Amino acid sequence: MPAPDKTRRRVMITSVAVTIALAAAVAAQQPRITNARLTAQPAASPFMASFRSLVASQPDVAWIGYFVPVVDRERVMCCFGSGNNWVSGNVVTSDGSACCGACRLEQTSTATSVTPRTGSPGGGAVKLEGSDRVVVLYRIADRRVDRIRVFSEECELDAGGRPVQWLENVRPADSVALLESFTSPDAGDRSRIVDGAVSAIAIHGDPSADAALERLIAATQPESLRKKVMFWLGNARGRRGFDTLRRVMREEPSVEVRKSAVFALSQSRVPETFDTLAAIARSDNEPRLRSEALFWLAQNGDARAAKVITDALEKDASAEVRKKAVFALSQLKEDAGVPALIQIARTHADPATRGEAIFWLGQKAGTKASAAITERIDQDPDTEVKKKAVFALSQLPKEEGVPLLIKVARTNANAAVRKQAMFWLGQSRDPRAVDFFAEVLK
Repeated sequence: MPAPDKTRRRVMITSVAVTIALAAAVAAQQPRITNARLTAQPAASPFMASFRSLVASQPDVAWIGYFVPVVDRERVMCCFGSGNNWVSGNVVTSDGSACCGACRLEQTSTATSVTPRTGSPGGGAVKLEGSDRVVVLYRIADRRVDRIRVFSEECELDAGGRPVQWLENVRPADSVALLESFTSPDAGDRSRIVDGAVSAIAIHGDPSADAALERLIAATQPESLRKKVMFWLGNARGRRGFDTLRRVMREEPSVEVRKSAVFALSQSRVPETFDTLAAIARSDNEPRLRSEALFWLAQNGDARAAKVITDALEKDASAEVRKKAVFALSQLKEDAGVPALIQIARTHADPATRGEAIFWLGQKAGTKASAAITERIDQDPDTEVKKKAVFALSQLPKEEGVPLLIKVARTNANAAVRKQAMFWLGQSRDPRAVDFFAEVLK
């Protein structure tokens, strides 16, 4: 083959390779977005000023977006609404069938769901590792930002025919600074914008996000904003967020803010989470916070929670804490707290605590529970405890509870207890209750 032909072939191959590489580079800078009038441009500097100029130049409803690094590659951030939900990273409908629809940006009822990553959106090939970046989108209306949304890179988006201005090479710190500006008191429609801005900051894989979130929980900030930020510190910011929340628990004077911090700690995946919550439950000076910690320990799924909760029932001087501890026992997974509830209903020295245990045994509606409830009706010396036990019977499934109520109404020696049983039989509207009342009235 003549040398010039070889040269031409090499040139053609090189040109094709360059074209493919350029196309790949362009695609890497843009999201999976359809039904959009998409235009792209490099991010200008200073970023915040140029962004606001771009917003002011939009004559109609439009979207502005860009990529930023993500803090946690194992989460899928996509949408649910109109019957669709994310389940283990795959889209399914409410009846369990497969779905392949995109997230519709203009559908106001659609929300964003965050779930663990086990598959890829739309039923495609499973990805062992998620993308290292996410899409941040701003909806523009009346020449101002009126919504902020965040999606995983691989989540397919439908812009509803709106213009989308895509900004390339946005620095994460510039993005965080812009988002933080939307949390200020003059941010406009605060509830929706602030929520979007805080969650978007929290998913940034950049140290500037930690610094911004810590500024947003300062005592000078509105309490409602501080509570929102607390959640994301525990849910998304790992070790640094966990340490910040522990500092809040030590230093914060507001009980309500510290209460939000307890919940946020329960969302953390740091190994010391259980021990930290247990310490709050045992020794915090504020009964409301001890109660809150007990509740979240019960939701934690750790087998050690039962011991912390039963210790509180025996040792805590606060009736409020003991009441919450009984409820916490009822929340333990797989009815693990039922034996302890039965024991409390039988033996606890405080009538109010016994009554509370009986109430939650009734809610659990198991065979063990009904036996303990009827025992308390028969044997407890306190009439108010007996009456609470009768109410607990009324909360059992009717097939179980109505016959027991009829038995109490027929045979219990205490007139007040019989009357209480008849009252709840009347509330049941069960045909067996009608037969019993006909018998009594004869």
